[in-house]
Amino acid sequence: MARNYIKYRKKSDVGPNQRLRRRSVLLILLILVFGFGAVISRLAYLQLVDGTYLQEKAVEQQLTDTTINAKRGTIYDTNGKVLAQSASVWKVVLAPAYFKSEEQRVEVAKDLAEILDLDEQNVYEKTQQHSYYVIVKRKIESDTREKIIKLQDKIEKKYGIANLVQLLDDYKRYYPYNDLASSVIGFTGSDDQGLEGIEYQYDSYLTGTPGRIITAQNANGTDMPFQYEQNVEAEEGNSIYLTIDETIQSICEKYMKQGLEDNAVKNRGVCIAMEVDTGAILACVTVGGYNLNDPYTLPEETQKEIDALPKDKQDTATGEALSQMWRNKAISDTYYPGSVFKMVTASMALNEGVVDDSSTFYCTGAMKVGDAKPIGCHVTSGHGTQNFTQAICNSCNPAFIQIGQLVGADKYKQYYEAFGFSERTGIDLPGESEDIFFPGEMSIVDLAVASFGQGIAITPIQMITACSAVANGGYLVQPYVVRQIVNSEGNVIQNTESKIKRQVVSKEVSDKMNKILEYNTTTAGANSGYIAGYRVAGKTGTSEKLTSTYGSEDYIASFCGYAPADDPKIAMLVFFDTPTGTSYYGSQVSSPVFINIMSEVLPYLQVQAEYTNDEIQYVDTVAGAYVGLTVSEAQQKAQEAGFTVTIKGEGEKVISQIPGVSAKIPNGGNVVLYTDNSSDSEKVTVPDLVGYSISEVNAIASNSGVNASLSNAGSSDVVSVSQDIEPGTEVKPGTVVTVKFATSQTLND
Repeated sequence: MARNYIKYRKKSDVGPNQRLRRRSVLLILLILVFGFGAVISRLAYLQLVDGTYLQEKAVEQQLTDTTINAKRGTIYDTNGKVLAQSASVWKVVLAPAYFKSEEQRVEVAKDLAEILDLDEQNVYEKTQQHSYYVIVKRKIESDTREKIIKLQDKIEKKYGIANLVQLLDDYKRYYPYNDLASSVIGFTGSDDQGLEGIEYQYDSYLTGTPGRIITAQNANGTDMPFQYEQNVEAEEGNSIYLTIDETIQSICEKYMKQGLEDNAVKNRGVCIAMEVDTGAILACVTVGGYNLNDPYTLPEETQKEIDALPKDKQDTATGEALSQMWRNKAISDTYYPGSVFKMVTASMALNEGVVDDSSTFYCTGAMKVGDAKPIGCHVTSGHGTQNFTQAICNSCNPAFIQIGQLVGADKYKQYYEAFGFSERTGIDLPGESEDIFFPGEMSIVDLAVASFGQGIAITPIQMITACSAVANGGYLVQPYVVRQIVNSEGNVIQNTESKIKRQVVSKEVSDKMNKILEYNTTTAGANSGYIAGYRVAGKTGTSEKLTSTYGSEDYIASFCGYAPADDPKIAMLVFFDTPTGTSYYGSQVSSPVFINIMSEVLPYLQVQAEYTNDEIQYVDTVAGAYVGLTVSEAQQKAQEAGFTVTIKGEGEKVISQIPGVSAKIPNGGNVVLYTDNSSDSEKVTVPDLVGYSISEVNAIASNSGVNASLSNAGSSDVVSVSQDIEPGTEVKPGTVVTVKFATSQTLND
């Protein structure tokens, strides 16, 4: 019995322990299975699902990627003159993670701030970043670069850190001519992106492809035991050749600026020169432009006005002023064309066959149309009976109301659209505006005012395009300013071909209009674009603005013409918005500027001058070189050239001359030769030469000891209207005073 008890005791002692062990083993197995299973599952998930993502993140941590800026393409004029280019500058980059002490941070921040002309505290804050790429300053020039290189050497020698301060290649946009063609070229922003003009319109072509420098680093940001670096070279942007001719653009800008000043123009002016057959823009001027190298600086007068405003309004005013300054008025603004539009209305009427040489129109000085008040003519007493050509040359509003009525509203609108006024021209510049035409059906009053260029608002680029169609045989061409795009290797990737949209009027009508508009300039003289030796066709315009900003009535004075009239090559529109000087008529404000420009542009384009017998006697020649010759040699040479000679002084050789070498001087003019220093100080007083006939001007000038260069003196029925040197000015004997003439019967249109 005791034995059985003992056996029972052993069974009871062993049973629970075994069960506990089994449970422990089972628990451990479960923990191992689930624990390692979770780990294995997680590892599998990370490798199979998130593997690609984690690899990318690892690469991002181990690699640094530095952008190398690409050089922006160059902008050239049509002859290859540089108008915009990118020059090498540098970007200063700091790697503050390399700093080993506070002392280094303070010293380097001080040195960088001094060299780069920056705030020391701001630079010091950059040194505290844990980064290998912190831009300190962009676009530093070569002189500053040399100072940074010396600082790099100092840091490496003193602290043993090679890449703490780095210089990376960068580029800065330069505009060699400052404000030339500013509204066309435009400018770039701080990141070299195009913001205005061609820079904006062709940004995708001009912008190159940035390069990259990729380097490997460990988790601490220091170089790995093995070095990994890959360089991807930047690709330079494409270059652009414009149709703009720098010489013609410069001539236009010179005389437009002078016209702006002479006529106290309040709202800028526009000049566009276009090849009539191709649509290529040779010059496009919005006078009162801006410095492309400093596009955010406003004119001093404008800035003063803004500074006088309350502080909370200055930012808005500055933004508006900058937008206005950058605005290309030739493309983005509409205006009332006035009488220059009469060449379009006349072309409509001829092409429809509703007028011919025998057509007559009667003007009493005003004309009643519908319920509107009478529409007046600039000749208040009226022109009486006049034929078609006379109506154009007289710029008679009542006559053109009658011509418009013969065309009719429906046909007028069709031709208006055909001449391109109802659509954008498609010129490759940003910001082109649309026209403003009468909504709905044209009333008889709408047709009346539209016939002479009022009531409709068009852009200057639309007007010069329509004028070219009148001149070139009736073909409407698309204007453009980019001639060619080439890549960095000089390969042509795009050529602009001339595009004819449609023929608006017949060649016969075009030829007829060329003759009439040439006759207009010939009979009206300087008041309508006449240039001695050249066959010019054109029309003046004076349009009244509906809103007055600067006075009781604001006007736009314009002239639109082309040459040579028998074989048109170049058309030009000149207009000034709100002249407030002594006159606001196109004949007196814009026509003189047109004449001055064309007088230089036509010879530059090698258009041969052909003078009539009346004109040849007033043509200027150029003075020869007489300095250094003996008195007798110089006198003989000048007389052989057809000049009279005055000797001043007692010397044996000529030490100076007036006029100077190659200066324009009238045929038979007087050359004054100076032979000693005492004689060179002699002065004469410029007389008043305005208001006289040709013979009277010559006599007065000769008696006063000056030469008179006669401008637009091609006929006897002219009177002097201006001179380029003010009366009373003291000058050297022989000085040339340019005197301009106009027909005695002034055209106020």
